[in-house]
Amino acid sequence: MAYRFMSNRIVPSSNRLSKRFIFIFTISLSFTYLCYSILFCCGTIMPTQSYEEKRCLHHKNVGSEKLLQKDCIADRRTALDETLNVALTHQGSSNARNQSRNSALPITHKRSIAPSEYNITVAQKYGNKKLPNALIIGVKKGGTRAVLEFIRIHPDVRALGTEPHFFDRNYDRGLDWYRGLMPRTLDSQITLEKTPSYFVTREAPRRIASMSPNTKLIVVVRNPVTRAISDYTQTLSKKPDIPTFEELAFQNRSQGLVDTSWNAIRIGMYILHLENWLQYFRLSQIHFVSGERLITDPAGELGRVQDFLGLKRIITDKHFYFNRTKGFPCLKKPESSSQPRCLGKSKGRTHVQIDREVIEQLRDFYRPFNIKFYEMVGQDFRWD
Repeated sequence: MAYRFMSNRIVPSSNRLSKRFIFIFTISLSFTYLCYSILFCCGTIMPTQSYEEKRCLHHKNVGSEKLLQKDCIADRRTALDETLNVALTHQGSSNARNQSRNSALPITHKRSIAPSEYNITVAQKYGNKKLPNALIIGVKKGGTRAVLEFIRIHPDVRALGTEPHFFDRNYDRGLDWYRGLMPRTLDSQITLEKTPSYFVTREAPRRIASMSPNTKLIVVVRNPVTRAISDYTQTLSKKPDIPTFEELAFQNRSQGLVDTSWNAIRIGMYILHLENWLQYFRLSQIHFVSGERLITDPAGELGRVQDFLGLKRIITDKHFYFNRTKGFPCLKKPESSSQPRCLGKSKGRTHVQIDREVIEQLRDFYRPFNIKFYEMVGQDFRWD
């Protein structure tokens, strides 16, 4: 009886323990599985940094120009912002509204790049083609190419390299055609072009004023006798069979009658051409560069050009060195080039030798024109 009673008491207790053990084991197993599932899903849903880097790299490799999605590496966006901060150092506050769209500019350079190069890159991608704010209108063989090449290294200047001859030869093509030739510029940058023949073209002042009466004009002037000889030297290099300088310059040399119909002579009568321009523009809108001082003091002349254009003086003495072979200043080697920048081979060529008496006759001819020109512009260029 005692055995049977104990059996009845013990067996049910064992069954309860077994069931409790099975229940606890099942719960533990389920909890373990649940934890494992959660961890596995997190690992799938949330990629690692290396995965993100590979994904961003893939976007770059396929050449996409769109912004990467917000979950791409934050470091890349930071680097882009830093690039633009440098690129827009010389942009005015007017460009602040453009910075958000410019933040997509890809980083393509690891070397140290000058601000002017960054501005060119940004302008080419995000700028607009605009009609020029300023023109170098003359004079031929005065040093206009030098002024253009020197001023265009300024980060806030974008210049057309070729001469479009719009206001003298191609005016019938229209302003849309002319605008299409211009480089892309940002709002704070100046668009500039050079065509020296504008200064002696009678219709040019009216046409330019019709485009914009606020256009700034730059005229590079030079001793008219030296300028005429340089002009003739250039023509002779292209047409060796032309008459001598003396034959072209004088109607009657013995009487000292100068042939003013010859373009090389007429260009140097600066006061006559200037009077035509002053019918449409204020004298304050015209800046005169000395071709002689451009050789002896390029930084000084470029400093005054920058002031006239309303630019910060960035181009200084440190940008120039004197090339004794050419007898002309050159730009020092920029960071992006292994060579210094000098003007072309035709610049600084040796002039044709002209008889001293002929030179004196031409000086006498130009003297009254020069004096009137000095008085009009308020500068003595010391050509006499």
